[in-house]
Amino acid sequence: MRRLLPALTILLALAGTMAGTMASAGPIRRDPAIEASIGRLLARMTLQEKIGQLNLPSHVFPRDGQLEEVRQGRIGGVLNVAHPDHIREFAAAARGSRLGIPLLFGLDAIYAFRIAFPPPLAWAATWRPSLAEAAAEAIAGEAAAIGINWTFAPMVDVSRDPRWGRVIEGAGEDAVLGAAFAAARVRGYRKGGLATSVKHFVGYGAPEGGREYNGAEISTAELYDRYLPPFRAAIEAGSETVMASFNTINGVPVTANRALITNLLKRDLGFDGAVTSDFVAVGELVNHGVAVDLSEAARKAFLAGVDLDMESRAYDIHLGSELAAGHVSRAAIDDAVRRVLRIKFRLGLFDKTPANFAALPLAVSEVGVRATAREVARESFVLLKNEHAALPIVPGYLSVALIGAAAQSTNDHSWYGPAGQTKPETETLLEALRKRIGPRQSLDYVSGFADPCGKAFADKDAAIAASLEADLTVLIVSEDCDASGEGVSRTDLALTGVQQELLEALAATGRRIVLVVETGRPLVLTAAAKLVGAVLIAWHPGTEGRTALAEALVGEVNPSGKLPMTFPRAIGQIPLAYNGLPTSRPWNGQRFTTGYIDEDPTPLYPFGHGLSYTEFGYSDLQLVSNRVSRNGTLEASVTVTNTGRRDGSEVVQLYTRQLVASRSRPVRELKAFQKINLQPGEARTVRFRLPARDLGFHDDAGRLIIEPGPFKLFAGGSSAADLWVPFTLVAD
Repeated sequence: MRRLLPALTILLALAGTMAGTMASAGPIRRDPAIEASIGRLLARMTLQEKIGQLNLPSHVFPRDGQLEEVRQGRIGGVLNVAHPDHIREFAAAARGSRLGIPLLFGLDAIYAFRIAFPPPLAWAATWRPSLAEAAAEAIAGEAAAIGINWTFAPMVDVSRDPRWGRVIEGAGEDAVLGAAFAAARVRGYRKGGLATSVKHFVGYGAPEGGREYNGAEISTAELYDRYLPPFRAAIEAGSETVMASFNTINGVPVTANRALITNLLKRDLGFDGAVTSDFVAVGELVNHGVAVDLSEAARKAFLAGVDLDMESRAYDIHLGSELAAGHVSRAAIDDAVRRVLRIKFRLGLFDKTPANFAALPLAVSEVGVRATAREVARESFVLLKNEHAALPIVPGYLSVALIGAAAQSTNDHSWYGPAGQTKPETETLLEALRKRIGPRQSLDYVSGFADPCGKAFADKDAAIAASLEADLTVLIVSEDCDASGEGVSRTDLALTGVQQELLEALAATGRRIVLVVETGRPLVLTAAAKLVGAVLIAWHPGTEGRTALAEALVGEVNPSGKLPMTFPRAIGQIPLAYNGLPTSRPWNGQRFTTGYIDEDPTPLYPFGHGLSYTEFGYSDLQLVSNRVSRNGTLEASVTVTNTGRRDGSEVVQLYTRQLVASRSRPVRELKAFQKINLQPGEARTVRFRLPARDLGFHDDAGRLIIEPGPFKLFAGGSSAADLWVPFTLVAD
């Protein structure tokens, strides 16, 4: 049973024990001048103006009514304003209010504004947090240029279930990788001029059945070890706001969960920014069955610690009467308003003048943003399979058949775009490949499908004929264009439409095939991978991504991405992740062991997997000492050698396993990683320092346990690394 304690007991224990386990969040450091300014402003505010600061509606047309509410001090921020003219109108209305309090302008500038980047799951596939930081900074710069000052990002939900469509927005299944990218994205957005809203606190990425908005059952230990670390990292990196999750955790909606929001997040993690609800989530407490009407929903969300009510208008309509009835206190309202004003002061919004808004939009270097987008795409591609060096497209392939309507698509998948501006020019894969095919090579293109996502055939016979005449066939397929993101959970993760059928027809020719997959989540590629020589995951590559993809296909770029999520063999394995617990009868191919009778229980491609056009060897894994104290540091080194003929980048991954403990521990846990570049024949010693605290785990009361005992340390290029040394964690 996963639920080790009743839900209420878990949440109370969680709330009561966090202080001793997350102390590294550090003391809250506030600017005395800002706090004094907030105090003076609060003293001048009416109750309506205070409640107004907690009201966060979405932009509507016509705007006249909302602009008047801003002038009355009844709106503290607005979302989905994406035109500088409209931002100027709202900013002028705020200046014209009695106290002139500026507005927060929030937008989902997550991985695209004008120039579309690959999605955050692809950022994680680079295993280079600095690239994610650069990407976030570039996107934020574009949004800030028109007056946006707040993004509803990063999404840092850890998820082990690719049926859930929103895995596209996160960093995958691992807490350590997720924490590194959470912090990097926060730093990047803030450098680019946007406040952040780390989301969705907490456990939104674990919905039962992978079904969007579904509830999750999470034990206290699992919550601390798996789901909290990325939030903690984002808060330590300076995230100004946190978005509460839509869903229930152990039966309690997070939007109404005081133990999680007030006790854990605000008190124990020391978060002094504002907590916002998700879109209409306060009103949806009625749907959850924990509030009889909008008034009770407002009361429960506010008492839980939700400071900003996004779009449901529950606070605007009912918070005053809830105060009058004695259900909420004036001190609690003041605290929520203080948190919102603190963000506005820290962002310098009170210093903005009419001239700042008159100058919008600011100039942004499209060249620079595009360069960053292409760099992210180049490092995100994951080469899953490459038998007999099917890739790259070398000069020896005199004729190449490119098949798939996606090769002519300019769909950036995530393009948001400021209102009134046209979509940026995007090179197609066909155009990019034609520029890069050698002078003695031919490139024959056939769409094969009637649409980029392969829902129906077009020119199927012509595609087969082209493949028969070619030395190499490159088939590009794309996950259904509407099947990634919020609200698009899937029960079938195979290739959509008729794409598998065309692949099988091409494979029947006996010619060599390379499969390129555009996707926003792990897919079940078991049947497809058997038919091809190479599989390259291109994610949804964005504005510059298909140019980068052409570079990778011809070998100008050497793929270096690694999987941030496990690719399963079958849908029935899900949820599947590399860091599962051992069982009493480990899989050995026999009946009475932990497996399936109809499929190998191992993943098709494990977490951390990714090939290169060169090869890497690992050797000489050493420890400074094979005994480390609970207050000490484990120091390790491993030699990595490029044994191939091309330069390339490798992600050196460090995993541990605690062999004996008071509770069963995962078979592998990622603890550290470094991405390095090596020339052919070059060897490098890569060093790691791992605090013994990072070897700990949490118990059912949320206490951190650093338990002496035997461990294995693994190093390699994926979670399946087989080079290991033993060590022992000893008592002080």
